[in-house]
Amino acid sequence: MNATAVRATTVASTEVDNRAAYLGFAFAYVFGHGAALLSRSGTVVMPAWLPIALLAFGLIAGTVFAMSASLRAQKTASEARRRAEKLVGTAWITGFAALALAVTGLSTVFDKPELQTVLWPAGSTIVVGLIYIAEGAIRGNALHYNLGTWLMLVAAATLFVPGAGFFGVLAVLGGGAYLVAAFLERRRLAA
Repeated sequence: MNATAVRATTVASTEVDNRAAYLGFAFAYVFGHGAALLSRSGTVVMPAWLPIALLAFGLIAGTVFAMSASLRAQKTASEARRRAEKLVGTAWITGFAALALAVTGLSTVFDKPELQTVLWPAGSTIVVGLIYIAEGAIRGNALHYNLGTWLMLVAAATLFVPGAGFFGVLAVLGGGAYLVAAFLERRRLAA
């Protein structure tokens, strides 16, 4: 095996293949937030638990796929890269802990528990976007970085959308971005 082939194999083995994770998260956004749009707008009568169940199923699947892909890639990564990945990994915990405090605090201080309905989905998407940006920078993955940027901007913009339309924007622009990323991930890995 020549040096170029060895280098290509080494580089490829440390790459994180996000296709399955992106599809899991696309399912969560399209079906979870899409069902919330249909239910809250009165377009379709469905059990109140269904949108949350669809969202949770997709989020759990996406998270399991993302963690598996990241752990596979870390097996052959350098010590410095593994350390950086672990630090970013802890950002998931601290980011969502801070979000829980912020959402609970805002809805309590303003005595508006209904704020949680929009602050959780928008805030979660902003936290995810920020962490994707960090992961993309560590991994040298522009697709992941750009997806994070897009998700943050979409999530912040949804806060200007009244009523059930909020969920429609997340379903179409968030879920659509994950679908596009899953398609482009194949091309990125082949390059």
